[in-house]
Order: sequence, then C-alpha cells, then structure tokens
Amino acid sequence: MARPAEADGWWLAVIWVADDAGIVPFTDLAPAAGPPPEPPAARLGLAIGGGLSGFILEDDGRLQIRVGPAIPPEDPERPWRTPAVVRVGFRWEPARVATLSPNELATEVLTAFRRAVESLGRR
Repeated sequence: MARPAEADGWWLAVIWVADDAGIVPFTDLAPAAGPPPEPPAARLGLAIGGGLSGFILEDDGRLQIRVGPAIPPEDPERPWRTPAVVRVGFRWEPARVATLSPNELATEVLTAFRRAVESLGRR
C-alpha cells in the first residue's frame, strides 16, 4: 500500500497485490471456473466494506467507501484483465478511528484488503 493521503475528509490510498514476479493480474485471483461478470473492484469494494464494518462513516444510508481500478482495463468487457492495483477512499467514523494511530488504521485497511483479495477466488 502506498502512503495514505487525506483530502476533503477522505482517506485515500493505492493498494496492490504483488508476488516475486511483480504486480499480479486480477485474472490470477479469479475463481478457477473463470472470472465472474462483475469487475473485481466491485467485488473488492463489498468485501472491504464488510471487513471495515463500523469504521466507515455512513452518510444518508450509504457507506462512504470508494474502490476503483488504478489502471483501467484495455477492454472494458474484460475487467479482470488488468493489474491488481486499486485506488481506495474512505470517510471514517470519527469516534471509531479516534483511538487508532495512522499505522493501526492502515493495518486494518490492509487486513480487510487481504481478506477481500482471498475471497475473490472463492466466489
């Protein structure tokens, strides 16, 4: 994960999956039966939101989370054929994150991201 930044009340970062060969493509993280039709960032967003339940601010009934590909796919019809790099943005629930250091908050995000990535291949 790149060092997070804050802008307009949003906590922003870039997160990726890498191995010894470099950045992993999303296709390597897809289920063995093949990638599902929805984009991997959409699936990650749901899983990360669940993993950070209680930390993310809710505004007008919507969690304040944004997850999108950092590198758009060359073919929009094949969203899994792109490097596993995403941009994330969160607005935090102030009372929940007030007791966390920046490193602890980043650890919570990375843990939720890791679990979300692991779940990509199981669905």
